Amino acid sequence: MSVPREPTEPQLFVGLMSGTSLDGVDAVLIDFSDSKNPCVLGHSFLAFPSEFKLELMALNEGCQEELHRSHLAANRISELYGQCTLDLLQCTQHSHDQIRALGAHGQTVRHQPGLHDAWGYTTQLLNPALLAELTHIDVVSDFRARDVASGGQGAPLVPAFHQAIFSAPHQAVAVFNLGGMSNLSWLPQAHQPEELIGFDCGPGNVLLDLWCKRHLNMDFDRNGDWSLQGTVNTELLSQLLEEPFFKQAPPKSTGRDLFHATWLDGHLKRFHAHTGTSPRPEDVQATLCALTAESCLQSLAWVQALTSSSLKGLGRIVLCGGGALNLALVAEFQERTRQMFPTQAVELQTSKDLGWPVDQIEASAFAWLANQHLSKGFGNVPKVTGAKGPRVLGSHTPA
Repeated sequence: MSVPREPTEPQLFVGLMSGTSLDGVDAVLIDFSDSKNPCVLGHSFLAFPSEFKLELMALNEGCQEELHRSHLAANRISELYGQCTLDLLQCTQHSHDQIRALGAHGQTVRHQPGLHDAWGYTTQLLNPALLAELTHIDVVSDFRARDVASGGQGAPLVPAFHQAIFSAPHQAVAVFNLGGMSNLSWLPQAHQPEELIGFDCGPGNVLLDLWCKRHLNMDFDRNGDWSLQGTVNTELLSQLLEEPFFKQAPPKSTGRDLFHATWLDGHLKRFHAHTGTSPRPEDVQATLCALTAESCLQSLAWVQALTSSSLKGLGRIVLCGGGALNLALVAEFQERTRQMFPTQAVELQTSKDLGWPVDQIEASAFAWLANQHLSKGFGNVPKVTGAKGPRVLGSHTPA
């Protein structure tokens, strides 16, 4: 007679993420008791107050009393993370003592790995001690610092998680995360795990949101409606694609330190000086959509340069992050994918088609990284970040 198996005890983690889009905090509750099939139990979102967005922008660009203001901003982001966590637990009917840990990314305000000295730095604002006090839950944070200390870029950190949930046994998968910045995870066929690579591609939503705010006073172009009213200016697009970052070999990462208002305005002035004309605002918006899609797809060329993989094995492109909700941006990916693979069946999907809502992937990744930390598992992929080797990422603050 068979003995019934004891049910697996839940392994509950909360992932917390606020990205370069500066829209707010995403919190997800995940059960990792089945490591091969993690289960999302709930999601909560808390928007940033408008004045706090302005403060984060000022800290990113450099401002007076920067040290003082950054500490206060770290306290504020911890308060928002804490409130979003409590909202999540309330809506899922869980208590704090059921959660093993929070995986909290913090808010990036400066990202300069490999610059200034032998290591450079990356800064994510957070007060993990305050977050632990507010939630009564262990906090794992500061995930990027150890990778930078070992010679890496500290980013992107999501490819290993993408591999865990999106890889396919008989085809390669390219995952493009379209947050404030965009990044690629190349997931080889199951029998080639050593071929996993990933890196930042360039701007995702950051320039689109900036331009929309300037001309429509809206935080983002909902559904890409404004972009769809414009026409891509191919000459301006070609000029934008001349940015040296796009031609830089991986490992590489980027942020608002490079792609910001001054960068865009400089290109628009150069375009006007060369042509004597200025594109309509909606045409600039459409062109910025094309820039995100084209820079992502062009980055696939590095797959063949850095691995033994061939793009002929690519069967699926998966879009996630807030940009996957932009219909104009998705349409650009569709058209440019058809042009790039005219004789190859490459399926374009969003992560939602695969059971993962597009706005929950990054927060889920940091829950996964917290789980890795507590189990002493490696969180980085040296081939992705350029670190000297695999490392256990994060710092642990007990409740």
